[in-house]
Amino acid sequence: MKVILEKIVTKLEPFELYSVFKEEINTVFLDSGRDYEIIGRYSFIGVNPFITIKEKAGIVWIDGVEVKGDIFYNLQKILQKYKIENYTEIPFIAGGIGYLAYDLGREIEVLPSNALDDVIIPQVYYNFYDNLIIIDNLKKQTFVSALGILNGAMESIEDIRIKIRNGKEVEYKSVTKIIKKENFKSNFTKEKYLEAVDKVINYIKNGDIYVMNLTQRFHCDYIGDSYELYKDLRNISPAPFSAYMKLEGFEIACSSPERFLNVANKIANTRPIKGTRPRGTDPEQDDLLIQELKNSEKEKSELLMIVDLERNDLSKVCQPNSVKVTELYKIETYSTVHHLVANITGRLKDQYNVIDCIKACFPGGSITGAPKIRSMEIIEELEDVRRNLYTGCIGYLGFDESTDLNIVIRTIHLKQGKAYFGVGGGITYESEREFEYEETLQKGIALMRVLSNGED
Repeated sequence: MKVILEKIVTKLEPFELYSVFKEEINTVFLDSGRDYEIIGRYSFIGVNPFITIKEKAGIVWIDGVEVKGDIFYNLQKILQKYKIENYTEIPFIAGGIGYLAYDLGREIEVLPSNALDDVIIPQVYYNFYDNLIIIDNLKKQTFVSALGILNGAMESIEDIRIKIRNGKEVEYKSVTKIIKKENFKSNFTKEKYLEAVDKVINYIKNGDIYVMNLTQRFHCDYIGDSYELYKDLRNISPAPFSAYMKLEGFEIACSSPERFLNVANKIANTRPIKGTRPRGTDPEQDDLLIQELKNSEKEKSELLMIVDLERNDLSKVCQPNSVKVTELYKIETYSTVHHLVANITGRLKDQYNVIDCIKACFPGGSITGAPKIRSMEIIEELEDVRRNLYTGCIGYLGFDESTDLNIVIRTIHLKQGKAYFGVGGGITYESEREFEYEETLQKGIALMRVLSNGED
């Protein structure tokens, strides 16, 4: 395949560019809200999908027609059919954007099925696009790429250029919203969550696991505009791996700070987060909380266990001695929390491709636990509803065998007048029950705020 790439001139901000196309189903937005010089340089808008692939419970559909083979086989088949060479510095110029839900793990490992699947969506939903709008947030430049499958490449670029030219600058106005916690219903009472923490600690004492992520899921009524909600979330909680997706029957508003997996030129990279403290009310308290996080043996050991798990996952598909920990115990600060972060890289073996790498590492260890499979079994036992999209991943699959996928946290899933979001934390032998419960609430503050109606 040949990709045409054209630079266009516009004064519109990324969220304004997406507004031009937001009414079109399956038009999606991978939006970097920060870290422009490091991991958040580019944002992407996918328009004019020519293939839609979905999967649920092992059944795969392409453009609504059931096909043979599992989802990994079919994704790789699409990548091979439209294979390109990318000679630009832009990491993604053609391919698909979508998600892999946490429950796709059932297609990789044999797991029990106890939790209720009450918010039914595909486990995989990917659109492959004829056109991408690419925003370089660092250099303030915008490009449009075209494959020329649905229409002539230059014709489609000109059509997008005209639509953008007619787009409008929007003055964003943030609204102070009062959180009414009684509007949010969890699948756990506080007492039940604390009991679940005790059960996890007992599993650790008995040697089943070392660390496990325990999640509670909130839901509330929501009938507002989903893209306006996303803009509110972006404003109060900017993150490098954010996304807004308007899909068939539901929407996703994501403000994730965590990278699950990046692959480019056979180099794989994962960036787990483990360890959280809330932001302080003033700079002095903020610094004290950072130091507390830096010096927490519990948080550091939790991150180290996940780093070891991620190293093992990458080693399944990477060349011997190529897997390296390049960062450990780094502090990253966001609008409501501080996080402890690590970075691991490796070089793929020649016989393995990007889909092999995703399959080897999915789902991310930071949101399961270690060992991964036993942790997932206990998650299924203790969490009474399926995680669904939460703790899966959102991102792109490039026709040049590249990918960049987040961990789906800080994310609101909207369907049929309801909003759902998960919040969780890592439980270790040293965990204090009350602290773990409060940490989940702290992680949910930004999501509750944007979903609140602003009234006392």
